[in-house]
Amino acid sequence: MQTISNNTNETSINIVRENWGWLLFIGVLMVVLGVIGLSMDFALTITSLVIFGCLMLVGGVLQLIDVFKAKEWKSKLWYILIALMYAATGLVMIIFPGASAVWITLFIGASLLTTGLFRIIMGFQMRGVVKSWGWTIFSGLMSIFLGLMILAEWPISGLWVIGLFIAVELIMQGFSMIHIALAAKSHETASLVEAKERG
Repeated sequence: MQTISNNTNETSINIVRENWGWLLFIGVLMVVLGVIGLSMDFALTITSLVIFGCLMLVGGVLQLIDVFKAKEWKSKLWYILIALMYAATGLVMIIFPGASAVWITLFIGASLLTTGLFRIIMGFQMRGVVKSWGWTIFSGLMSIFLGLMILAEWPISGLWVIGLFIAVELIMQGFSMIHIALAAKSHETASLVEAKERG
């Protein structure tokens, strides 16, 4: 079993080494798009909500079609209601993306406060058991700080928070991919030098 796992890991590493250039290109592109997104967070917020609304609307319609295909089904009424909720939510997000952003941001702010508090409690519970318990408390404090910052600016924060989060995520993911690509390239170069020295 261990041999299979090692072979799978080796295959994955080899794929990354062979495609490091493409990985680097995607990483740089994501960072560039993220930086552009930072300068137009409002537009990114609205666009992302409209796209998400379209996906929910399509999902709701597909569920409704699926309901009418299954004729004999006890939970049919509940499935119809869920499908209609999906479709209605999607429609609201498409027609009123600004208002949707405001309410989703309120939920994000409240969620950050709650998860931050839970992380702090968890961190203190891990004290003396896990060495990195302080980092858990620190991440909890950061979540609370971010949540308070969002809620303090609410409802105006609703117009930029989602776009900002997406832009930052793009940048972080891009830098991660660049780092992996460069590491794979340096490993490949080292392997070639080793092969030449042996030859």
